[in-house]
Amino acid sequence: MGDETYFATDLYQGTADYYDRYRLGYPQPLIEHLVAATGLSGRGSLLDLACGTGQLAFPLSPHFAQTWAVDQEPEMIDTVRAKADAAGLGNLRTVVSSVETLDAQPGSFELAVVGNAFHRFQRDVAARRILQWLIPGGHLALCWSYSPWAGAEDWQRTLAATLNRWQRELGAEDRTPADPARARQRRPDVDVLSAAGFEIVGRGSFDVEHRWSVADLAGHVRSTSFLSPAVLGARAAEFDADLAAGLRPHDDGGGVFTETVGFAYDLARKPA
Repeated sequence: MGDETYFATDLYQGTADYYDRYRLGYPQPLIEHLVAATGLSGRGSLLDLACGTGQLAFPLSPHFAQTWAVDQEPEMIDTVRAKADAAGLGNLRTVVSSVETLDAQPGSFELAVVGNAFHRFQRDVAARRILQWLIPGGHLALCWSYSPWAGAEDWQRTLAATLNRWQRELGAEDRTPADPARARQRRPDVDVLSAAGFEIVGRGSFDVEHRWSVADLAGHVRSTSFLSPAVLGARAAEFDADLAAGLRPHDDGGGVFTETVGFAYDLARKPA
């Protein structure tokens, strides 16, 4: 559609180590709820698109005979491959590809998942392709969580203001579209899925309390596309000091920042 936003393909270059260490994993209750809601056979295949470093692929893989972990960032796939080898997972296949160029056969997967990334796809194209790749009655789960700078606590407002200021100072405001939420407000993801032929099943939501340190927050920022290590460059230490100074008045004591993190997924099904 003409109102879709487009993201560069190398925005996460250099972030894989930070992504793996500082991105929060999906909570076990969400994983269990998703497994139950999809009625998995235990013999099917999983497709994890824009898999990052495996935040969904690894906890879900025991429920499948084979898992495809797909990401267009080679560094992310290198990390997934190393983790799979270390864990002795022989049923996890790694693929460097975008969703728009992935080569997969129709009817190959029982479940497809996308974590915090569907808005970065060409959504209509992706929805149609995923529908083809699923078996009849197979499911697609769009999973996400909220970022620590998105909340209303004083420390979260300070964090958001600090990140915005540093983006301006480093000339990084144009790395991502100015208003990526606009297309999704006009056409929510579930509307895109319905137009592609999916049946909308529903949503699962889960809240988890998490405690951040300043170092954790600085690492999480480095896992982003807008203030990655490549963007921070030689000013990384200066950023860390500024972040710590801004957040210090708002901690819970002992340098701790507490957040109730919202996790959720929207579930859709290919007609049987």
